[in-house]
Amino acid sequence: MPWTLQLAWAASSLLAAGSRAAEVTPFESPRIVVLVSADAEWRAVRALLPRETVSPTPFGEWFLRTVDSSGGRQPVVFFHGGWGKIAAAGSTQYAIDRWKPERLVNLGTCGGFQGATAKGDVVLADKTVVYDIVELMGDSSEAIADYTTDLGPLRISGDLPKDVRRGTLASADRDLSPADLERLRKSYGAIAGDWESGAIAWVAHRNRVPLLILRGVSDVVGASGSEAYGNLAAFEEGTRLVMKHLLDDLPAWLSRWDASGATKPVP
Repeated sequence: MPWTLQLAWAASSLLAAGSRAAEVTPFESPRIVVLVSADAEWRAVRALLPRETVSPTPFGEWFLRTVDSSGGRQPVVFFHGGWGKIAAAGSTQYAIDRWKPERLVNLGTCGGFQGATAKGDVVLADKTVVYDIVELMGDSSEAIADYTTDLGPLRISGDLPKDVRRGTLASADRDLSPADLERLRKSYGAIAGDWESGAIAWVAHRNRVPLLILRGVSDVVGASGSEAYGNLAAFEEGTRLVMKHLLDDLPAWLSRWDASGATKPVP
């Protein structure tokens, strides 16, 4: 090909690439990123939204979906961050650095405390505490306090649905032990437990990004344990029901959530 034609072809390619970049720029800088942690939770999301085109990251898949809310139709990234505190912390920082969202949402499951929640309830977290820190050289309570995150005055307009419980989520790299329930209630005011919300909240708070955590109760834990313990199928079925409920209600939550006061300054 003559060099003049090569230049013309290169120029047209750059213009086309620039046009494509202009088209995807809004999608690469969405206002909202939805973090989904556990593998079972993400499988449920993918089954509910099978037509979405996913892309890889060092953590998990992501896709873009337009969600209707009172602010109009807006692009929302759904991102599989991974299970446990390590993946949750790393993937939250990755999402903030990559997409620079104005707001973060964490949708997922939790084990509810018997007497405080019922299966199918949604926990709206106003505080998270990471409780599986054991300090033998000093005071464990001080270390746990360092990783406790107050999510601030979550402004949700209107009355909360009857199945929504505001409260503290207790996070650890473990399922809830019946022997720990009373301590978690008395020491931290916890009403449910999960594996990731404490890490997600801590990272979001350090970055001053407003965060909404909605965790559906997939199973209830009491003195005799949980229906899901030793029964993975029960957990997976509970997860499917929870994630459908949360995805169905996401537009309403986004419409009602005022993120202007959802974080406090980090000292």
